[in-house]
Amino acid sequence: MAIIPRLVTDKAVVIFSNNSCCICHSIRTLICSFGANPTVYELDEHPDGQLIERELKTLGCKPCVPAVFIGKKLVGGANEIMSLHLQGKLVPMLIKEKAIWL
Repeated sequence: MAIIPRLVTDKAVVIFSNNSCCICHSIRTLICSFGANPTVYELDEHPDGQLIERELKTLGCKPCVPAVFIGKKLVGGANEIMSLHLQGKLVPMLIKEKAIWL
């Protein structure tokens, strides 16, 4: 029943989100501002949204959205993404996984 590994396969950046979450929107906007085109799953619209939320919680995502995967690896939520950005590590991660080209 592992849904998440199937959803993140062959995608440079995946964001699990909710339409009504302003933090999710901010994280998506930040990543897109570098030229990345993430795959976004809106869990409040996805048919398996509740199952995915439970799976994200078992992976340690609290709250479960936003949850960002870069190169099939769970990077974390908003705090982790913003921390990586402020440390100058987010863009190199995106480049390494070919999510953006400079």
